[in-house]
Amino acid sequence: MKALILAGGKGTRLRPLTVYTPKPIVPIANRPFLLYQIEILAKAGIKDITLSLGYQPNRIEDIIGDGRDLGVRISYVTEPSPMGTAGAYRFAAGPEPEQMIVLNGDILTNLDISSLLSLHREKEAEATIALATVEDASKYGLVLTDNDNRVLEFREKPQPGESADDSNTINAGIYVLEPSVAEEIPVGENASFEYQIFPALLAAGKKFFAYTMTDNYWRDIGTHGNYLAANLDIIKGKVGNLNGHRIASSDVATKAYVDDVSLIGEGCVIKPGAKIIQSIIGPGVQIEEKAIIENSVIWQYARIATAAAIKGAIVGSGAHIGRNSEIGAGSVLGDRAVIPDYSVI
Repeated sequence: MKALILAGGKGTRLRPLTVYTPKPIVPIANRPFLLYQIEILAKAGIKDITLSLGYQPNRIEDIIGDGRDLGVRISYVTEPSPMGTAGAYRFAAGPEPEQMIVLNGDILTNLDISSLLSLHREKEAEATIALATVEDASKYGLVLTDNDNRVLEFREKPQPGESADDSNTINAGIYVLEPSVAEEIPVGENASFEYQIFPALLAAGKKFFAYTMTDNYWRDIGTHGNYLAANLDIIKGKVGNLNGHRIASSDVATKAYVDDVSLIGEGCVIKPGAKIIQSIIGPGVQIEEKAIIENSVIWQYARIATAAAIKGAIVGSGAHIGRNSEIGAGSVLGDRAVIPDYSVI
């Protein structure tokens, strides 16, 4: 079986972080995001993976490579123009479509792909969609199913506090598709799974089933809040075991404090009196005396000056935070941002 990761979006909701770094390779726990998706595919024995790209494709290809180090084979296609989720899938499937598992390129999950595939085979489905259960479905459209896991309806976003028939299951952005699905999509046209293709499958009475995740982690990383939460969830062990050492080869002063949850990249310098609490520090970051970083993500080569305080924020690559500055919860600073001394944000 082949896999396709739809990684062509510009990541506009994550700006300014994605001005220079495409969303599919933003760092999650100091690793390019796409590696997490590739790894769950490889774990299920899926070795032939295509990445569908659009925005800054060369950057992504340079970072991810051919997959050899990951034990998979990675190929690339680049959309000539934005084609939508289904349009990009049809373009990548080529003239002779095969059975394929498709992932939206902004979903962090620990889903066992093998379980999804087993249901697809058991039901002899033409399409199977993974569903996630969320507490507040008001930001998403709902997917309703029957007791046999057959998809019944795609419903528009409910109002906050409301649900549809007590269902809080949403499209998790992971699909198993037979070639017959690709054959229904015009080649070269913009098309959406969510608004066109899936409703058409239902209308035609196709065998369309759903696999509902229960104990699995799932998060769309496409907003600042979700991106920060995904990073923190990983270091807290909510997604799976964290690979490697929490503190890489870095110069951490004996009088600096780094808690047991935080993750420190290679080549960092952390001076005496600095405190790192439940945070991710990218490679090459310099943190001066008495600086405090809490519940935050700091990208590579940033410099945090003396007595600066960063709490609940994201700081881009090469940024400079001046001494005694305060960067508060929800703040997002782009690459090479310069914050003067004594600033409050």
